[in-house]
Amino acid sequence: MEEAHSSNQTPLLNNKHHNHLHRTGNVWTAVAHIITGVIGAGVLSLAWSMAQLGWIAGPLAMVLFASVTLISTYLLCNCYKTPDPEVGPVRNRSYIDAVNMNLGQTNARVCGLFVQVGLYGMGIAYTITSAISLRAIQKSNCYHNEGHNAECYFGDAQYMLAFGVVQLILSQINNFHNIQWLSVVAAIMSFAYSIIGLGLGIAKVVGNGYIKGSIRGISTSTTGEKLWLVSQALGDISFAYPYSLILIEIQDTLKSPPSETDTMKTASIISISATTFFYLCCGALGYAAFGDKTPGNLLTGFGFYEPYWLIDFANMCIVFHLVGGYQVYSQPLFANVEKWVLVKFPDSGIIHKDFKLKLPLLPAFKLNVLRLCFRTIFVASTTTIAMLFPYFNQVLGVLGGIYFWPLSIYFPVQMYFKQRNVEAWSLKWVMLQSFSIVCLPLTLFALVGSIEGLITARLK
Repeated sequence: MEEAHSSNQTPLLNNKHHNHLHRTGNVWTAVAHIITGVIGAGVLSLAWSMAQLGWIAGPLAMVLFASVTLISTYLLCNCYKTPDPEVGPVRNRSYIDAVNMNLGQTNARVCGLFVQVGLYGMGIAYTITSAISLRAIQKSNCYHNEGHNAECYFGDAQYMLAFGVVQLILSQINNFHNIQWLSVVAAIMSFAYSIIGLGLGIAKVVGNGYIKGSIRGISTSTTGEKLWLVSQALGDISFAYPYSLILIEIQDTLKSPPSETDTMKTASIISISATTFFYLCCGALGYAAFGDKTPGNLLTGFGFYEPYWLIDFANMCIVFHLVGGYQVYSQPLFANVEKWVLVKFPDSGIIHKDFKLKLPLLPAFKLNVLRLCFRTIFVASTTTIAMLFPYFNQVLGVLGGIYFWPLSIYFPVQMYFKQRNVEAWSLKWVMLQSFSIVCLPLTLFALVGSIEGLITARLK
């Protein structure tokens, strides 16, 4: 291993270099990043969420969360550059930087807590989902060979460990600008398994000869139980729109002209429209196919048994997508933490230096001690927590309940007020404040119910 050049000049960690970074992203690479981040584990839980809410409230809830996400997107896009959203001249490289520039350091620290928890939670959720999908492939083959009533039980710890090893390697990718190829592959995979789920749902409805489900959703023995399930369903739907966490990092990959703000708004409209269409189709067809027996995860809950090879292929697409999605959400967190460490210890030679490693039969590659140690600990911890709490729907609901309101509603609204100098009690101020206040209890309801479901599942 030999010493290479100093790593404190890397794009995400050096402001001057970053401002002169050669950005090559366009509307379609942004769409790929967004779809990779948005159509993830969440899409698989939407049929179950629809089943809890019923035929009226279910689609309305999905459209509501999509609309909130789109409004949030338009507000956040204007925060990439300061003080002017078009010409800057200051670029905010992350969500936290934007909050710090517009609302001050105290708000940035609070925001940072939510952002890091959200990004960290994505790693946990994606580890759980990948293991469930890998286990589903093994179960699908077992049911095909032994019959649909066979005892096909398999653990998922080994699959979580395997996923963790892959992420351990990929996490050494230097920064967000180096993973566009990974996002494109992951976006293709996400469309593939969504279309397969869509097709299987249509085939199941046609085979049944009628549409299952009801206006009220799944019946329960008590009103309290129904409320908890509805709250978990709302949490799962909010998790399906985690876009705010990574919006500014994606915007920072775009070239100009045209302006990054215009490109990002166009990419957001395309992406959110496409994902919402898929969400509605997958959720509705899954509920129509299974009714009260809708599984928590559409492609792994074994409502579908045949054709087994198609189920296997869909689940492999999920795994490949989550491999890329994990990095899309982890890279911003890596950048934030590593930037803080480098600022905190500016004179530490071992932290700032890259080392070149040459292994037999492989090209030489660069390692950084800070990057290697921190990212290894990060991947190991998300894998460990996923193994302790492998509860798909409940974990998604908790994560969605934690970060959706502060990051998709509160901070974007407050930054918009500051940047545009919106006067208190003006019509625009009242409308946006009302929008923020009305969404808060809904998010808290989803969070509390999902925590209850997680505790109940853990104690069983």
